[in-house]
Amino acid sequence: MHSDATEVSALKADSFGRIALMRDASGLFVRRDLVHVPLWLRLPAWYLARREARALQRVDGLPATPQLLRWDGRRLDRSYMAGAAMYQRPPRDDLAYFQQARRLLQRLHRRGLAHNDLAKEANWLVLEDGTPAIIDFQLATRGDPRSRWMRLLAREDLRHLLKHKRTYCPDAITPVERRVLKRHSWLREAWFATGKPVYRFITRRLLKWEDNEGQGPKP
Repeated sequence: MHSDATEVSALKADSFGRIALMRDASGLFVRRDLVHVPLWLRLPAWYLARREARALQRVDGLPATPQLLRWDGRRLDRSYMAGAAMYQRPPRDDLAYFQQARRLLQRLHRRGLAHNDLAKEANWLVLEDGTPAIIDFQLATRGDPRSRWMRLLAREDLRHLLKHKRTYCPDAITPVERRVLKRHSWLREAWFATGKPVYRFITRRLLKWEDNEGQGPKP
């Protein structure tokens, strides 16, 4: 772990850690630090950070994804990608962005990784050159890309991407993509019936924070 790193700016802080833009002799990088996590949340925070570290190992060398630099059980360092979240720099009528995003997603899935959190616009970046990137792999699932479970998760990732395409590039949605958007899996139905109410209770009532579904601060 680089002890000579200095903080450039805070990016996010919640009950599961603090994320900051850092700089050392090699340049900029992003650090997730668990040192200030409350004692009762340290185990789940550690589990999520370790899950992210293992996911980043799976995408080692894949462009437009963060690269794992270091993980010591308390701090996770990953490479920095200059850009803005989708909600900050909306790719309106930018068909090329969504074509590239779909190819990126396919490459991710071929690595045996499903992201599981791409409904959040904050997890899609628009890089400085206008191309897409994916961040925040805390909830990612690793597995055999040919398994039924991983294929199901991959379809859910794709459906979330198509929802963003429908928002920002509606005229480019194809008939096949419309059918994908209408086809709701049992996984989605189970999440809305059971998982999402529990998630909202924990984050809003117990942890006292709300991410607005990853779409940035409400006006």
